[in-house]
Amino acid sequence: MGGLFGTVSKKDCVTDLFYGTDYHSHLGTKRGGMAVRNSKEYVRAIHNIENNYFRSKFEPDLPDLHGNKGIGIISDYDAQPLIIGSHLGTFGIVTVGKINNKEELANKAFNKKKHFSEMSRGKINPTELVAMLISEEKSFEDGIHNVQEAIKGSCSMLLLTKKGIYAARDRLGRTPLIIGKKEGAYAVTSETCAFPNLGFEIDKYLGPGEIVFMTEDGCEQRKKPGDKMQICAFLWVYYGYPASCYEEINVESVRYRCGSALAKNDDVEIDFVAGIPDSGIGHGIGYANEKKIPYARPFVKYTPTWPRSFMPQNQSMRDLVAKMKLIPVRNLIDGKKILFCDDSIVRGTQLKDNVQLLYDYGALDVHMRIACPALIYPCEFLNFSTSRSTLDLAGRKVIVKLENREDNSINEYAIAGTEKNCEMTEKIRQQLKLTSLKYQKIEDLIAAIGLPKDKLCTHCWDRKSYF
Repeated sequence: MGGLFGTVSKKDCVTDLFYGTDYHSHLGTKRGGMAVRNSKEYVRAIHNIENNYFRSKFEPDLPDLHGNKGIGIISDYDAQPLIIGSHLGTFGIVTVGKINNKEELANKAFNKKKHFSEMSRGKINPTELVAMLISEEKSFEDGIHNVQEAIKGSCSMLLLTKKGIYAARDRLGRTPLIIGKKEGAYAVTSETCAFPNLGFEIDKYLGPGEIVFMTEDGCEQRKKPGDKMQICAFLWVYYGYPASCYEEINVESVRYRCGSALAKNDDVEIDFVAGIPDSGIGHGIGYANEKKIPYARPFVKYTPTWPRSFMPQNQSMRDLVAKMKLIPVRNLIDGKKILFCDDSIVRGTQLKDNVQLLYDYGALDVHMRIACPALIYPCEFLNFSTSRSTLDLAGRKVIVKLENREDNSINEYAIAGTEKNCEMTEKIRQQLKLTSLKYQKIEDLIAAIGLPKDKLCTHCWDRKSYF
């Protein structure tokens, strides 16, 4: 998915930029980067972080980075930040999102005799494409608006200029951007968890499509937010860090409410509740608190070397990470009836192996409660599971087998409690060898988040969103 951080300060900002960007590492997959502007020039550093931590990769660069303004990114695929020369002046740029009509926009550029120099895996770098669209207009504000209108998908961005930083949230607000301030400095972030330890207080949540310009003296609105929002609901379920807030709603609190809702609709007899680390823990605590049942940790995560299992690009490596990061505690498993809460089931391959391991260690029953509905549709707006095909999704695989078709006329499976929804859930339960399996109802998930349905993107569950 990726995350952004930028800051402008009356003194050197590199330390804040370094740690602020690092606090987005839970979102990242492939590359990290930082760029700073000092009195003379732009300086940047970009590294591959697939097999190492952001901090260890970038610490050697810090002595060479000096400036009072800078931007940073944890990126899904492409190398960022880029430094662009244009009639608007030289600027640095970082972007997060997904451009579904990239080829169409590139062909329009080729027809105008334009070219692209930055390539990612043999393809046009989407961030350079965004920079080109910005540079077509007479001002940065007009250029950003041009991007927001031209692309299909989503794109939030930061622009580093000689005078300050432009921050722009994507047109429908699928990804968040939040402004923070402290004495002598302002910052912008995708994750508010980056603020507390750096001394920033939340000042403003950007609205969908809003553009602001930050200097060390303040933050000025350059474009008002739109009236439609479709923020990704999966941020609260899975991607977001527990200490972060989006739209003033805390991630961990939502997970407690999700777990509580799962418990209210359940009557299974168990010895204790557990959460699959890390993002399942909040859901599990919410369930246990609601039911007043003990919470325990029969799986613990080995954190020193194993990252989140979605990060590696190679599927075999993802499976290895998922296996190696969770260590079972036999004394808590043997002879027990256990209920696990987790954020979601994407492919289900490693979950099946973990369930079998629990039985091998003596578990009597293994129940699973999922904090969101079954994933049926691949994300079209963010880079979630882009390396997996539609048919890799556990729910979609079962539907194809039941229906013997791959088309999108399958919405009836998304409605909780219907015959087809129950049939799909039962097939998944059988494949995973679970004692029981229940998914969260979409209505309960929306209530747990606390925003109106029309302000949330729930496309991966029910294919309902603005396009």
